[in-house]
Amino acid sequence: MTILTEAKQKVQGAANAAMAKAIQIAPDGWIPGGVPDPLIREQHGNVGQPMSRLDGPLKVGGKARYAGEFVFADMVYAAVAFSTIPRGRIVEMDTVAAEAAPGVVLVMTHLNAPRMAKVPLFMSQPKAAGGVDLPVMQDDQIHWNGQPVAVVLADTQERADHATSLIRIAYEANSSITSFAQAKVEGTEPGVFMGSPLDITIGDPDGALTVAPHKVDQLYVTPRHNHNAIELHACTVTWEDGNLRLHDASQLVTHTAWSLAQVFGIDEAQVHVTSPFVGGGFGGKGLWHHQVLAAAASKLAGRPVRLMLSREGVYRVVGGRAATEQRVAIGADDDGRFTVLHHSGTAVMSMHNQMPEPFIFPAMSVYAAGALQLKVEVASLDMLANTFMRGPGEAVGTFALESAIDELAETMGIDPIELRLKNEPEKDPLTGAPFSSREVEKAFRDGAERFGWSKRQAPGTRREGEWLFGIGVSTGTYPYYRMPGGAARLTIRQDGTAIVDIAAHDLGMGTATAQTQVTADRLGVPMDAVTFNYGDSALPGLVPAGGSQQTASIGAAVIAAHRKLVAELLTLAGNDSPLAGLSVDEVGGLNGGLASFADDTRHETYASILSRAQREELSVEAEAPQPLETQHWSMHSHAAMFCEVKVNVVTGEPRVTRFLGSFDCGRILNPKTASSQFRGGIIMGIGLALTEETMFDERSGRIMNPSLAEYHVPVHLDVPEIDVIWTDIPDPHSPMGARGVGEIGITGVAAAIANAIYNATGKRVRDLPMTLDKLM
Repeated sequence: MTILTEAKQKVQGAANAAMAKAIQIAPDGWIPGGVPDPLIREQHGNVGQPMSRLDGPLKVGGKARYAGEFVFADMVYAAVAFSTIPRGRIVEMDTVAAEAAPGVVLVMTHLNAPRMAKVPLFMSQPKAAGGVDLPVMQDDQIHWNGQPVAVVLADTQERADHATSLIRIAYEANSSITSFAQAKVEGTEPGVFMGSPLDITIGDPDGALTVAPHKVDQLYVTPRHNHNAIELHACTVTWEDGNLRLHDASQLVTHTAWSLAQVFGIDEAQVHVTSPFVGGGFGGKGLWHHQVLAAAASKLAGRPVRLMLSREGVYRVVGGRAATEQRVAIGADDDGRFTVLHHSGTAVMSMHNQMPEPFIFPAMSVYAAGALQLKVEVASLDMLANTFMRGPGEAVGTFALESAIDELAETMGIDPIELRLKNEPEKDPLTGAPFSSREVEKAFRDGAERFGWSKRQAPGTRREGEWLFGIGVSTGTYPYYRMPGGAARLTIRQDGTAIVDIAAHDLGMGTATAQTQVTADRLGVPMDAVTFNYGDSALPGLVPAGGSQQTASIGAAVIAAHRKLVAELLTLAGNDSPLAGLSVDEVGGLNGGLASFADDTRHETYASILSRAQREELSVEAEAPQPLETQHWSMHSHAAMFCEVKVNVVTGEPRVTRFLGSFDCGRILNPKTASSQFRGGIIMGIGLALTEETMFDERSGRIMNPSLAEYHVPVHLDVPEIDVIWTDIPDPHSPMGARGVGEIGITGVAAAIANAIYNATGKRVRDLPMTLDKLM
């Protein structure tokens, strides 16, 4: 009940005061009651255009340096040894042979590692970044199978790897819990996500389900998943005069810098983290043990260190998505309107983090129902800490919820799309807040027409040779977020060029490109006149790349900085300028300067303003207002996911043959990069549905398939041509009218595939992945 109560209080109790405060802070159109955002009124041909990524030539030309490609003089290479028991302690460690191996500089264990504080767990404090709340190599205790127990430094990577294999370790094993079933027997606890209990009840769900004339009540199971970014987790570190410099593959450089300062007991200003290029993140490129170990070993050896985890090492050190068991029960009246929606179950979690998979999130906003019961329980295991993975909660939650919707539609004889649209809520089901923008019906209607939904046949009736064909649909959803602490520095120069400085990230999604487009339009200058600097903890701001919120957070910071810049430019312009007497809200960027919205002949270039003021440049720094918009509106992106599959009647092999995603994500800033994000999410969803599963040995707590040879991600032959369309209707209450596109693409995909497989075969699979043995 806490989520519901707090949300209602935010919406109803503090709305007027917060609205007034927001208007005063930043009267742009995305804040309650403000005037329209100048970016919406004035566009100069950049926003909305399919621009290629600015960093593309660097990457394809091999000139983009990633974290594991930086070189320092006298640098050594690190390799890591991992524990082989899930819980216990080290009783003996023989490193003599490793230390004597050719090229070895140092072997670091708990016996000689520098004394360090624990890494602050992510979100335990505003700048905390840790993925697991445990000491790093400070004692002989073992907490999971795969925990780092030794680091070897050598003059080549090959020599470091070899020396690691020479270390001999004896353990004393303690009793451990590594079985999901055993953990449930031991007792579950209420799930808490980002400080809020995952437990909501409205009305009498049990009573409503009992009397419902139509109902479905099923259990859905999803396995563990592991991060498999193309770029392995890596860092290159060095200490210089007590200062730590870290080149990292990171989604949160500022958080990492602050957290490492806490670990080593130094000032945050003494830690400099850069991450200009990241080869995939998806939630996994946070602060784990390897960065701390590299920094500690570098300090102990007095030499720069490069540590790149092997693919197996990533599985041992970096958390992924946890397993879930989900019950979905839906009751409906004769017209198909939901009288009750029940979504509950259990998620696995490590004993040393706080990240239950919040699979009830979609059910909190997608459908209207007379009664609701939403609850996540947690079963704790002795295992590597689980963490965020693309669409945490929504990716697997939509599989269960949207499969159940289809099962109900089948029992009632209602078209699955019509059943979904019948239950579209008029306002937020939990808080009663109005939706900021919601075009779900348009997304479904447009998608159905383009995909050919009207040609759908009864289950098991369409066959071509050995193949049965079917089509399915589902709803995808992901909330709008904007993190506090977004700040940016904006500089305009007399030569008409501009610079944006912000500690943000580009994991390959095109952040720098889209934000350059936005900044160029806002300033009224060409794109090639704008430089966007990011991926550096020395820059202003506190914007992690996660939760599909970075675009909005950066945009809000740039809006704030731009308003401040315009105000100062108007002051510098003075009474002799054509702009004299105009306010910030009355002017916008045009043709390399400022112009009146009402009369663009009242115009003066930046060069003219700065020249008359005898200034080479003007630089301002500003912080975005607090993210109050979500206190007044319910803000979400949605998608209608359409899938065609074929299933072989002899082998049971399923193949996706066509896929269409129809998206409602507000304004699309760059169709080219957004399309890539949508398709990438859908491909990851195909993997979630058909191929991906972390094999966890419940006897030993060890991951058994820590490689791309055995953990099956989709390959080219698994992926059909993917079509994507979108409404492109701006959300008036978000910066730039845009909502995030990075994670919405994975949501709903597994359910659309499961529903298509049912339509093809008449067989319902409720246990991911949907491998051929479940369809034979």
